Amino acid sequence: MSGLRTVEEHLADVLAAAAPLPGERVQLADAHGRTLVEPVRAAVDIPVFDNSAMDGFAVRFADVTDAAPGAPASLRVVADLPAGTAADPALDRGEAARIMTGSPVPSDADAIVPFEDTAGGLADSLGSISVLRAPRAQGAHIRRAGEDARVGDEILPAGALLGALQVAAAAAAGAAEVVVARRPRVAVISTGSELVEPGSPLRRGQIPESNSVLLAALATDAGAEVVRRASVPDEPGELDALLAEVTDAGSPRAADVVVFSGGVSAGAYEVVKTTLARTMVFSKVAMQPGKPQGFGRLHDNGALLFGLPGNPVSAAVSFEVFVRPALLQLQGRRTLERPVMALPAASAWRTPPDRRQYLPVVIDRSDPRGWRVGPATSGGSHLAGGLGRAEAYAVVPAEVEAVAAGDVVDVMLIS
Repeated sequence: MSGLRTVEEHLADVLAAAAPLPGERVQLADAHGRTLVEPVRAAVDIPVFDNSAMDGFAVRFADVTDAAPGAPASLRVVADLPAGTAADPALDRGEAARIMTGSPVPSDADAIVPFEDTAGGLADSLGSISVLRAPRAQGAHIRRAGEDARVGDEILPAGALLGALQVAAAAAAGAAEVVVARRPRVAVISTGSELVEPGSPLRRGQIPESNSVLLAALATDAGAEVVRRASVPDEPGELDALLAEVTDAGSPRAADVVVFSGGVSAGAYEVVKTTLARTMVFSKVAMQPGKPQGFGRLHDNGALLFGLPGNPVSAAVSFEVFVRPALLQLQGRRTLERPVMALPAASAWRTPPDRRQYLPVVIDRSDPRGWRVGPATSGGSHLAGGLGRAEAYAVVPAEVEAVAAGDVVDVMLIS
């Protein structure tokens, strides 16, 4: 492996340059998909007040403790409490209040009797009622104020991704605004004179350009804002002009990250390598696919520059291993790694000598107690069509010479 860097060495350089972006205060309704910079603390107790967990009757436990089908407890209903009421009716001995789920429990009540535990249920719920079954204990079916969280408790930590469940928790805690990281602004530039827009007529030597679509979508999935997606031929002047445009420090939409695909290998027309030789370091990393890598940082505005290989599978893998962790760190995310499972291989496949393999795989879920993985493509980092079937990457250490059917491999989940 002479001259090859490890994945960890290259990633360490990337993360050392990816300083977290500043935070901004946004309305909770606009925060879905963002990353917290400051924790969310409860502005109200959860629940806010003692409330009923059932539709039924708020009672004094002592009045119904001996109730049974053969010896019902008779109570007089003196109030009706729908959800949202502010009433707190007094309950004397032998009295009850009809109450709906979520309604405040009267201060004099210490248990709830559900409708189904009375003789008449909802149909005969005003006037007098007969309780056929006693609540299991004092406090039965009452949700106590603050049993989930008290004012000032941390509901969500800094670095948490605000998914649907998290924004709901913040709302329940009374948060109207949250402080989140600014979305990293990303420009995606594909290079290659052979590239044309998908759907355009193709002449000999041309192919549909897919890498910018791939990388822009991956960046969006990682929480970034894609400010430019473009393709340029293998001409240094055009790449120089586009890079200056997307990183203009005077623009409010200047890119924090520029991701190039193509032009970083050892060919005669490697435009990224030629144009940015003084700004980026170009390395060979002990991985397959994705051995040629470039990384650097612009001096004038600090934008991070990633040079990824041009083959689609190589570009996708390189983004997962190097660019995505950087985008998450820019947002202050607590976890940078994808989840990994250990699963048996459904079939055998070859591995590269002395390089860590990232193989696109599909997961066979036909046996819910025994998932297995198999290659998503027939091999080759240029097979973009097969990449669309991939659900994960099997990550095989460099020292493993081959994977046999039944071997357990680490699987990085991407969907």
